[in-house]
Amino acid sequence: MSLLEVSGLSKAYGIQNIFSDIQFQIRRGEKVGLIGPNGVGKTTLVRCLLGFEKPDSGHVALTPGERIGYVEQDTGLGNNTLYDELVGAYGDVLGWQQDMRRLEADIAVTKDPDKLDKLMKDYAQVVERFERGGGYEYENTVRRVAFGLGFAAEDLMRQTHEFSGGQKTRICLARALIRQPDFLFLDEPTNHLDLGMVEWLEEFLLSYSGAVLVISHDRYFLDKVAERILAIESGGIADYSGNYSEYLEKKAEKLAAQEKAYGKQQALIAKTEAYIDRYRAGIKSKQARGRQSQLNRLARLARPGDVTGFDFFAFNPPAECADRVAELGETVAGYGDKTVLAGVSLLIRRGDGVALVGPNGAGKTTLLKLLTGELEPTGGRVKLGSRVRLGYFAQEHETLTDTNRVLDEIMREFAFSEERTRHYLGAFLFRGDDVYKLVGDLSGGEKARLALLKLMLAGANFLILDEPTNHLDIAAREAVEEAIMNFPGTFLTVSHDRYFLDKVANRIVELEGGQLTEYAGNYSYYRDKKAATEKEAAQAASQSVAREKKQNGGKQERPVQADTGKGNSWRKPDTAKQTKKLEEEIALLEHELAALEARLNDPSSHADAALSRELSDEYAVRQAELDEKYIAWVELTGE
Repeated sequence: MSLLEVSGLSKAYGIQNIFSDIQFQIRRGEKVGLIGPNGVGKTTLVRCLLGFEKPDSGHVALTPGERIGYVEQDTGLGNNTLYDELVGAYGDVLGWQQDMRRLEADIAVTKDPDKLDKLMKDYAQVVERFERGGGYEYENTVRRVAFGLGFAAEDLMRQTHEFSGGQKTRICLARALIRQPDFLFLDEPTNHLDLGMVEWLEEFLLSYSGAVLVISHDRYFLDKVAERILAIESGGIADYSGNYSEYLEKKAEKLAAQEKAYGKQQALIAKTEAYIDRYRAGIKSKQARGRQSQLNRLARLARPGDVTGFDFFAFNPPAECADRVAELGETVAGYGDKTVLAGVSLLIRRGDGVALVGPNGAGKTTLLKLLTGELEPTGGRVKLGSRVRLGYFAQEHETLTDTNRVLDEIMREFAFSEERTRHYLGAFLFRGDDVYKLVGDLSGGEKARLALLKLMLAGANFLILDEPTNHLDIAAREAVEEAIMNFPGTFLTVSHDRYFLDKVANRIVELEGGQLTEYAGNYSYYRDKKAATEKEAAQAASQSVAREKKQNGGKQERPVQADTGKGNSWRKPDTAKQTKKLEEEIALLEHELAALEARLNDPSSHADAALSRELSDEYAVRQAELDEKYIAWVELTGE
């Protein structure tokens, strides 16, 4: 059985201990979530498992021959085309291919029987490695994985720097998946992906035959994918069976048991100390000394707690405003010649909690910029209600000044004293010398905390939040949710955090194709309603086709193009027939390739260098033909 075993793993940087005595196993097929606050060492642990970093003690054992694929959180891509980037996963295979070509050339000119015999043996070994590594199928595999992840045939020749952040994440995922690793490690894989791609990734991982270890703060994703949770707690690791929601229940039970045990021990200690104090000098002094010895040997339990660090998270009460907080009326907007929003209308009333969802590039941020005044519409109207005071949380934290110190960012904005400013900053984990850091030097999570603090202090009654939970760990996300749920004003948020949307939103507005569709509920309601609508549409289409076939005596009439005037009418090509024909051609080519592969692997064919080269060339031609047929099939079927 495929197995990854971790025993006694410890890691420290200087005097700072990251984790110690980490022990766990992962078996093939398991889907495991690795969670913990930012900075506790999740990525460091994974890098130790991969051998990228050396642990201070302990070891990692992997079943021999097993492969590991890794998708980093912020992976850099080379200056290559998409095809070259993906083919790069076959570096060893391409090296063996070069060795085959070199040996073939040497075999063709070598006359010495002994040297020829050695060359032939070397060639057979290289061919075997090339075959085992998928050398005869790698080009087809590259295309198949790329198409499966939503890339088109023309994308293969595009430079990787031309792709969006979400597409780059998919490229890294494709590169890791091409070799079908036995263990797949993913570090925040949902970052930069829109909701549609996140849901696709969930379904893919659920059907993936290998083991998956995923670092994520996406609780909805962990609920869907994980069947086991490894939580880094207090420098160690706790192992919980079940998904994230089950982990929360079991952790609460564990905490309650710890609190009960701690309370019992404290009661015992208090009772024993009272006995000792009472009889220390009396007739029972010997018993008192015995009790003191027992107390001294007692292993004291630590006070249990689940400290998130956020001990305060509340908005200043906002002023009243008009009932109609914000309106878009037949609004048109875009950039240059490109229209992003084509006549959209939206009304947000006082007290609404609205979530704006849609694929990347649909125009969500454009709509937010219209409301904040950063962008003027090219048509229609944008209006904020009377006495509406806007607060804006920008995804890239444009409201922060990089050259300010953290302390000055608050003091200058709100004219607070240093003592009061430190009080607010301390509640958001900026303590001690942290307040003297430059804003530009802060991490993504630190910038998010600072931007949220400014928003809370502003006293706005209409909040516009662009990805407010990005870069935050789970504890911080939960604190943000509580604050927004208790916010007495109105808000509009764009977020890919479905767990967050389920908790805070009472309206979902979907933006797609330049148009808005509204759903009166949270994210789960929106997904259920949309799925039901799509099912009804599919059933209606199926019934329509059935009625048409029935009316035509069981034969479905194909659309007929108008007469061209050339004496004959032309019928639209039958897609089903074309697809069937392509599939038959593909099957035939695959059969021919299998036969050629068998001949290539036959040692007798290696004795004749010319024949071997001829077979290799013929294999390459057939492989190219198969690739073309496969691309045509994908374009025809849309799969």
